[in-house]
Amino acid sequence: MSPTAATTRRAVFVSDVHLGSKHCHAAEFADFLNTLHCRQLYLVGDIVDLWWMAQKRATWNSAHNRVVEALHALRRRGTELIYIPGNHDRPIRKFCGLVLPAMRVRRRAIHVTADGRRLLVTHGDDYDAITHFGGLQERLGDWLYYRILTGNKIVNALRRRFGLRYWSLSEYLKQKSGAAERYIGRFVQAGLDDARRRGLDGIICGHIHRAALLQRDGLVYANDGDWVESLTALSEEMDGSLCLLAHTGETLAEMPARLRLVMQELPMAA
Repeated sequence: MSPTAATTRRAVFVSDVHLGSKHCHAAEFADFLNTLHCRQLYLVGDIVDLWWMAQKRATWNSAHNRVVEALHALRRRGTELIYIPGNHDRPIRKFCGLVLPAMRVRRRAIHVTADGRRLLVTHGDDYDAITHFGGLQERLGDWLYYRILTGNKIVNALRRRFGLRYWSLSEYLKQKSGAAERYIGRFVQAGLDDARRRGLDGIICGHIHRAALLQRDGLVYANDGDWVESLTALSEEMDGSLCLLAHTGETLAEMPARLRLVMQELPMAA
């Protein structure tokens, strides 16, 4: 789909791109941005992987440059960029509250949809104290996760050679892991509880690399996924409906806009 044929969206949310790390799918993300037309683009944390780069293992190539160029192009076309740093780009949080030349930097935000829903936008690492076990178990999980991502990269290189579409090995393995599913369940509940305490209608987040769009107990839980595993984004359409998008632009899931009650004035009785 060419940029001229692209649907204009009210807002788009992306997170966990991890630019600078070897597992980032920068080329696919750049292609996605180049087809994007939206009024607002929320960068919901871990866009640049400063953790990885600080360990002198940075990977930066022409595809990463294309991402930066695509963001500049969106800004020139009038898209408002809102950056909400995560744990891997935490130092950017010192700029929260400032309006920079190209974007606004916020610790968190409240996005109001076209149909009036007020949604908390936050990366999600604030819930780590609730959802993580910590200690050796967590460090072992991190080590295993990066080994799986390497396997994911090899598998998809082979699939591309045979003309097959992208498939996430890491997502498949997480779905088969009871511990991973329990962790994700705790994270979802923590996010919804936070939105409820704030008197909001739901939450949009990232962090756990698991795209989702659902309603629970009247609240919206939307996770825009990531660009190392799922290659997904979240969009709000002009009517307020929410869509989970694949990197190809395909709609993976949709949540219709909230119905509005229109009060019509009845004619006075004679």
